[in-house]
Amino acid sequence: MESKIVFGNAQKEGTMRGGWFIGHFMPDNDPRSTSDLEVKWAVHPAGDGRREWAMNAEATTLSILISGRFRVQFPESEIVLSNQGDYVLWCPGILHTWVAESDSTILTVRWPSKSGDSVGMGKS
Repeated sequence: MESKIVFGNAQKEGTMRGGWFIGHFMPDNDPRSTSDLEVKWAVHPAGDGRREWAMNAEATTLSILISGRFRVQFPESEIVLSNQGDYVLWCPGILHTWVAESDSTILTVRWPSKSGDSVGMGKS
């Protein structure tokens, strides 16, 4: 019988999928495979970032700062996550870019989990 308990290290297990370790992209027989949501553990060195606008067609995104200083830019505003536990949530269809202002660890949750939902939109 397959185990219903899974444990490990989010950072190591997400290495092959850009930090994502729960979602539609996991093997079907894995308890972490779901189309309900996806979870990412990301460690970004200072200066790391997404320079082009991107958006999700259907997914809502929640990013929570674990450590560091992290800036998320939207067309008409920007949010700086600077205290542990600071978060930003944005709905589908919202353009965004981001940059780690210092070495940062971010936990991101998106729902639902759909292949191809994240789309690059060009230079910011």
